[in-house]
Amino acid sequence: MADKLYIAETPAEVKNAKGLHMITQNTPNGQAVQILLEELAEAYGTEWTTSLINISTNEQKKEWFLRLNPNGRIPVLIDNHQSPPFTVHETSAQLLYLLKFADKDDKFGFKDEFERNEALQWTFFWHGSGAPYQGQTNHFTRVAPEKIEYAINRFRNETLRVYGVLEIRLSGQFTGEPREYLAGKGKGKYSVADIKTWPWVKGWERSGFTKKELDQFPHLLKWIDRIAARSAVQKGIGAEYNQSLSVTGPSRL
Repeated sequence: MADKLYIAETPAEVKNAKGLHMITQNTPNGQAVQILLEELAEAYGTEWTTSLINISTNEQKKEWFLRLNPNGRIPVLIDNHQSPPFTVHETSAQLLYLLKFADKDDKFGFKDEFERNEALQWTFFWHGSGAPYQGQTNHFTRVAPEKIEYAINRFRNETLRVYGVLEIRLSGQFTGEPREYLAGKGKGKYSVADIKTWPWVKGWERSGFTKKELDQFPHLLKWIDRIAARSAVQKGIGAEYNQSLSVTGPSRL
């Protein structure tokens, strides 16, 4: 299997990596895994190496990358502790993989099965609804070659709608008990559900939403600030992940 993963064009720092290796760029999807790794480093001393690629050059569409993730998207996680190396694509799957194999005390997950299911629900909610809507908002408002009013309005409205869903959850609108985090009993516990969601939502202004539009979600705005205050979160979105070379590394970030 290992001899099928890598080819001559695979960067040396990728095919020669030991332990956990991540290929990423500092986008919302990349940041989710970057943040969890930084949290695991603070909690357990977890180590990994990193290659940064520039997706604007379509590095992720080259054969060496497609062998690791046929979908041609970042991030990619490679677990070289396994023989042959085990690759994981899709951000949510990577978060759950790291929970299983690197978070023995469930610091960012849950031991209770119902709480664990809540975390899955909110992780999948953002994976399937929030990220696609906000991603398309970014595309049609910022990079599309022509402005298509229907597309812009549709995806802006859907993004605001899913922000509203998060506001319902965090405000306790139907339970009478406001929450600090998306999953867990009582006020909740910081978990992969928040880690998956936050990198996208904190970019609301970059996506073209106004403060007036976001003011209708006061609990969501407080949640954004609450998570931003974590040191591992700031490391996970930090400047060390901003290099724009084609491939760099390995490095312990």
